[in-house]
Amino acid sequence: MYRLQAAIATESVLRELVGSTTEACIVPLAQHLWLLPMTDALFDAVTVAGALELDGFWKAPAGSDLLLTTCSEAGPVAYVEADYFGGAGTQTAQVWDAGQVVLGIAPCRRGAVADDRHSELSGAAVARRRKGQSRRRVRRNRPRASPRHR
Repeated sequence: MYRLQAAIATESVLRELVGSTTEACIVPLAQHLWLLPMTDALFDAVTVAGALELDGFWKAPAGSDLLLTTCSEAGPVAYVEADYFGGAGTQTAQVWDAGQVVLGIAPCRRGAVADDRHSELSGAAVARRRKGQSRRRVRRNRPRASPRHR
C-alpha cells in the first residue's frame, strides 16, 4: 500500500511555493525535479480558511489552486495524488505553468477492470484462467506421433 500527495517542480519553484513555512520539506528527484510531500503538518499550515478546495483531490489544502497558479509564474508545477493497495488504486494530477492550468485534472485508475460481463475481481481471474486454457488447448491439438515413429 502506498499513498502520495505532493507538489512536484524544480527546487526554485518549490522554495518559492513554501516560502518561510517551516513544516515544508522538499526532496530531490531525478531530472532536476523536487518533491514537496503534503504532510498533515504542512496541510494544516498552508490551508486557507474559507478558500476554495482544489476539485478532484482529497488532500490538496483549501487555497492551493491560487497558490499553485501564482507559483507557476516561476515555472511549471504539478500537484499529484496516488492511492494504491494490492495493485489497484487511483492517481490524479494537475499541472500549472505560466499562471494557468496546462493539464487539467487527470484521473487514472489502475488494477483489474470491470466490463459488461465481469466485476473487477472476477475479470482478473477469468483472464488468467483463459490464458491457461488456451495454452492447454494448443498442447492438446498438436498432432501426436504415432507409436511407430517414436
